Amino acid sequence: MSVSPSSAAQAARRAVAARLRELMLDAGLNGQRLAARCGWHESKTSRILNGRKAPSEDDIRAWCAACGAGDQVPDLIATARAVDSMYLEWRRRHRGGLARTQEQSLGLHEKTALLRVYASNVVPGFLQTPAYATALLTGITRFKGYTDDISDAVAARVARGRFLYGGGHRFVVVLEESVLRYRIGDRIAMTGQLRHLLAMMPLPSLSLGIVPFAAERAVWPLEAFYLFDTAGCSVETLTAEISITQPRELADYAKAFAELSRMAVRGDAARVLIERAIPAE
Repeated sequence: MSVSPSSAAQAARRAVAARLRELMLDAGLNGQRLAARCGWHESKTSRILNGRKAPSEDDIRAWCAACGAGDQVPDLIATARAVDSMYLEWRRRHRGGLARTQEQSLGLHEKTALLRVYASNVVPGFLQTPAYATALLTGITRFKGYTDDISDAVAARVARGRFLYGGGHRFVVVLEESVLRYRIGDRIAMTGQLRHLLAMMPLPSLSLGIVPFAAERAVWPLEAFYLFDTAGCSVETLTAEISITQPRELADYAKAFAELSRMAVRGDAARVLIERAIPAE
């Protein structure tokens, strides 16, 4: 179930390639003859068919024309565009700064009625305290070499928490116990963050579960992912955000979330895990 940074996009690109191969074979062509009709070298055909090269929209039009399948152009182009938007490098997304990205996320959170979140590394943004968010975004900015707009980014990130208090939003969160133990910031920041989780637990809009270290695993630890209603899933990796929209993949993530949720403890048992993780004075 684990997703490497570009695996989802690569799989989708291979699916496009498979459809192009079917058109070629249905037209009774091989790679050499198709390349001749398209006016390019046969090595280009091979790269497209092997998923090593993403076909441009002009490539798709030429391919379909060579195969007498012009009616397939709109659907194939739409699919190819979806592949391009599926895999978005953080460097591209953060080109305008971390604050802008955080502000853009507000709109998606605002229109989501049910947000299911699994986190294995850090506390989700809408549950972060300013001190925790500052420490986290400072580390990201330093590691990636981004422009320093940390204070604005923190304000925008923490602002997501307001949806916990507004009507029409439901948050179901599953954290690995390791999230409670990873030290983000100093002792004071970490203590404040864990106490904040305790304070948020009674909110009617929030269901917080924690998968204990000792839990018998039905699903192995995964990258953090966010399920926005039933419309999409965002998977966070070191280098990119992967947007999942294919129904079959969404079903897999929903199933994974359900399994992880069943492994989690809640209520008093979750409180005990959080309290035990609070750094000693």
